[in-house]
Amino acid sequence: MKSLLALALFAGVGAAAALGAASLPLKTVARTPLPGAANRFDYESVDSHAHRLYIAHMNDDTLLVVDTRTRRVVKKIHAPGVHGVIAVPALGRVYASATNDHEALTIDSRTGAILARAPAGDYPDGLTFDPVERHVFVSDESGGVETVLNAAGRRIATVSLGGDAGNVQYDAGSRMVLAAVQSRDVVAVIDPKSNRVVRTVSLPGCDHDHGLLVDARHRVAFVACDGNATLLTLDLRTWKVTGSDEVGSDPDVLAFDTSLRHLYVAAESGVVAVFAERGRRLVKLGQAFLASSAHSVAVDSTTHQVYFPLERGTNGGPQLLVMAPS
Repeated sequence: MKSLLALALFAGVGAAAALGAASLPLKTVARTPLPGAANRFDYESVDSHAHRLYIAHMNDDTLLVVDTRTRRVVKKIHAPGVHGVIAVPALGRVYASATNDHEALTIDSRTGAILARAPAGDYPDGLTFDPVERHVFVSDESGGVETVLNAAGRRIATVSLGGDAGNVQYDAGSRMVLAAVQSRDVVAVIDPKSNRVVRTVSLPGCDHDHGLLVDARHRVAFVACDGNATLLTLDLRTWKVTGSDEVGSDPDVLAFDTSLRHLYVAAESGVVAVFAERGRRLVKLGQAFLASSAHSVAVDSTTHQVYFPLERGTNGGPQLLVMAPS
């Protein structure tokens, strides 16, 4: 009886997820099994030129490397508690935060070999790359600092934020690094030449800003406030909040298709919101429950395919859900 009930509940969750996906402006392209345990994933990074998708399988201590053409895992890299990952094709490098080891890893993108390890604070999480200074910034969430690495992966500086660090992004327009300071509801603006905070931007209407994404070309940033399920639009010319939208409960990872100008907001609640950027404002195209814990999303702006790693997919185990605009 219990097994029948469990099967019925699983079927119900699957049906609800299918219904939710149908109400999003997305269609399913593929579902691919992923190796490892059915537990938490975190950030992803796409290298469009090399046709590679990097997925942090956080609670499996593994960085997965997926060939986006065949949708097969081609490498598994041991990285204890891996949270953040960013591919830097210009350097042939991938940088990842091995949170359980309190380190940032520098990885050869061709071989998967770990080339360097650097101390990265108490709880290293998200990362960004500054292509001008050729430095990597790593958010130390509980330590309240940004750890700065050079291209070789050596720690060269730390920047105190005065509060818990959320995500971090490079802004090519101002050549500054923006970091969400989630315990203060502000964005810190860091000058990467001096590695100092030169401005703090208040975020009225935000409770605990964690997710952050910059559209440098159109001079806006998007800030996900996980305490009150709110997405703010921040004008990077005036440093003022110009828009506010509701998203799923506990929003986490954001992804932006630079060609279509579609913004994807994935939440811990499993709800995904899809927006179109029109002018310098957002128009919501859809929002629905996608799958349990579907809080991680990445998009390839050349193919427009959207990637959701799921703890438990329709196969009952880890699965990569590949979608595209419908």
